[in-house]
Amino acid sequence: MLAIASSPVSRKSGRALVPTAFVRAILLAYRKYGVDPGEALEMAHISPDAVYEPDGRVTAAQFEALSWFAMRELDDEALGWFSRKLRWGAYGMLCRASLTSATLEIALKRWRRHHHILVDEVLLDLTVADGVACFSINERSDLGDYREFCIVTLLRYVLGFACWAIDMKISLSSADFPFAAPRHSAIYPSIFAKNLNFCAPRASISFDARYLSMPLQRDENALNKMLKRALPLTVLPYRRDEHLSGRVEQVLRMPGGHFPVAEDLAEALNLSTRSLHRQLQKEGASLRQLKESARIERAKHLLTRTTQSIKRVAFALGFGNEKSFSRAFHQWTGETPSGFRKQAKSPRPQSPPTFGPGE
Repeated sequence: MLAIASSPVSRKSGRALVPTAFVRAILLAYRKYGVDPGEALEMAHISPDAVYEPDGRVTAAQFEALSWFAMRELDDEALGWFSRKLRWGAYGMLCRASLTSATLEIALKRWRRHHHILVDEVLLDLTVADGVACFSINERSDLGDYREFCIVTLLRYVLGFACWAIDMKISLSSADFPFAAPRHSAIYPSIFAKNLNFCAPRASISFDARYLSMPLQRDENALNKMLKRALPLTVLPYRRDEHLSGRVEQVLRMPGGHFPVAEDLAEALNLSTRSLHRQLQKEGASLRQLKESARIERAKHLLTRTTQSIKRVAFALGFGNEKSFSRAFHQWTGETPSGFRKQAKSPRPQSPPTFGPGE
C-alpha cells in the first residue's frame, strides 16, 4: 500500500464495514513470512477470535491500523501477494513518479509503467473506447489465496490516487472481477460502483474518459501530507466536499464541454433550479461565482498545458471572440493570455526529488 506514517488506531467507535476476510488475507502474509500476527492484531484492537467469523467486520480505522503495522513489521507493502517483497515506500515512489504529470491520463500511464518495473505477477493497463476509460489488471501468475484481496486493493490504490490527484471523486460506471461474488460482496458497491460484474474475464474499473483530461491539482507538499495517512484512500470512498458547491464545482470542472446553464446543472444534480440557487446561497456561494472560478481554472489549464491558439481557447471557454476573452482574462488575473502563457512556460530551476523515510 501507499507508504504512511500514521499512529495506531484509537478506541473511538466507528461503523464496522471492512470484512474480516480482508483481515485474514493479511494474516496469510504473516504465515508466509513466519511471523506471529498477535502484536499487529492487538495494536488494531482486533480480537483473534473475531477474525474467523464468516460474516465478521472491522472498522476502517482498525483495518488501517492493522495494514500499517503489518507493512512495517513485514517490510512488504504488497502483504505477501508477489514473489518478491515491495519494500516500505514502494507505492510512495509510484505516487512521486506520477505526480508531475500534466493530466490524469499521463499519471495513470506512468503508474502502469512503473508498477510493471516492481511487479511481474500482474500487468496493469489503461484503455479508452467510446468515451469510457478502463483501468484493468491482467494476471500473469496464480495469485492463490491472495487473489481477491490483491485485486481489490490494487484497484483501490489506483482509484484512490486518481481521485486525490485531481481532487475530485471519480464516479465509476462499472467494476469487473474475475471471480465469483464473495460472501461479503455487499461491501463492493460502497467502495467501487453499483454496477458490478463478477466472473468477468479480468479485473477492471471503468469511468468517463473525460476524467483523464483533468489536470493534477497536487504538489510535493500535498503528497508528503497524504503519504502520512494514505490508507484511508484505499479503504473508504474519496470525499472532497459534501457541500452542494463542491458537487457543482465537480461538474463544472469536467473538461471537453460547455458550461451548463442552471436548469441543466440542477437536473444533473437531481434538484430543482430554485433549490440549486437556494442551497448555494446558504453556503455563501453562487452559480455565477462558481462558473467564473471554473472558467478561470480551465483558461489557465488550456494556456499552460496545451498549444491551442488564444482564439481557440477563447471559443472553448464560450467567448465570442479573442478580444472579449483577453479582456476578461486580464480582469481575472491582471495579465494578458499571451503574457500568462509565456511566463508559465519560462524554464524554472528544478531540484532533484528527495525521498524521506517511509516514502
